[in-house]
Amino acid sequence: MAITLDGVALVLGVSSGMGAALARAFARAGMDVAGVHLDRRSTQPLADTVRADVEACGRRAWFFNVNAADDGKRQSVLAELDGHLADRGGLSAVRVLVHSLAFGSLKPVVSATKGDALTRLQVEMTLDVMASSLVYWTQDLVAAGALRTHGRVFAMTSEGASRALPSYGAVGAAKAALEAYVRQLAVEGAPFGFTANAVCAGVTRTPALDKIPGSAVLVERALAKHPRGRLTTPDDVAASVIALSDPATDWLTGNVVRVDGGEGAAG
Repeated sequence: MAITLDGVALVLGVSSGMGAALARAFARAGMDVAGVHLDRRSTQPLADTVRADVEACGRRAWFFNVNAADDGKRQSVLAELDGHLADRGGLSAVRVLVHSLAFGSLKPVVSATKGDALTRLQVEMTLDVMASSLVYWTQDLVAAGALRTHGRVFAMTSEGASRALPSYGAVGAAKAALEAYVRQLAVEGAPFGFTANAVCAGVTRTPALDKIPGSAVLVERALAKHPRGRLTTPDDVAASVIALSDPATDWLTGNVVRVDGGEGAAG
């Protein structure tokens, strides 16, 4: 039986990869979608397509092309969205927050060549965008009365949170911090009525994967061991997140949920 949801889903990183698949899935399930993305003119059509797909489902869509990690931009987006949702009680209509931001420095932690290793600014930027921004968006939404009964917070993590991958040090640290924030939000969010979970997908072909040095090797290894004989897709992840958004899953919170078709279990 198809799951039907209500309210508004706010997706950070909506124009491609996991964020795009999730926006479409929430719309098919009956939710309006607010999306935040950061695209230049050349990639803006990606966001436009996702928005059109949401509207084709008969749902409303509000997309904002801004830096989701900028405090002022975040506050402007929420203020504008509050106005759009005036007929539904403002931001209190937001029931789901998805954090799917993939913008960080992919450089080694140490290098024999000066200038090749991560800088302080790159580390701090990666942690802020890919981890701490989850906290700030959640804080503002909760203060506005959103994410209450049956509310959901989802954060996209990866195996890099617990394993060393080439040039993935800053992003891996951000993912580890993201998972720690999810645990904290699960505990502190309980009195408000929302759950928080991190979603760890298997190796998935996305623009973010393509940027990782040695990604072709990651794909090859995943395919060689995968019990299903294929990679995870963004639609696999979206289907699982929709299931976790059902009010019947209120007792599932504070976890790192693997959506990988058994890839991790295969060793």
